[in-house]
Amino acid sequence: MIKLRLKRFGKKREASFRLVATNSTSRRDGHPLEELGFYNPRTKETRLDTEAIRKRLSQGAQPTDTVRYLLEKGGLIEKTIRSAEVVGKAKQATAREAAAKQAAAEAAAKAAEASAATAEPEPSAAEA
Repeated sequence: MIKLRLKRFGKKREASFRLVATNSTSRRDGHPLEELGFYNPRTKETRLDTEAIRKRLSQGAQPTDTVRYLLEKGGLIEKTIRSAEVVGKAKQATAREAAAKQAAAEAAAKAAEASAATAEPEPSAAEA
């Protein structure tokens, strides 16, 4: 399978990356099939060979997550929402709702306690 991935180059602690098409079993910095672009994370500079990337994608090449983000940002592919994101956001929403309900119940209980403690007992008919 062909992968679109980043190949590291540059000085120590000053990495830059080339966007390459390579066999999925080859090493990260091994010999690529084709160089398709450039990405510098420090300056956010990105250069992409759009025709070659579209050709590789049409042949079935699979981009890595980082490359997918760069291609979405460059407008070459549509942004896709992964199912894990949908499930995670749904879980977060239900957790927020449950926490809000619990906080409201605790606040109501405290208010009831406070009103019961401040209210003085009414005099009974026998005392009057």
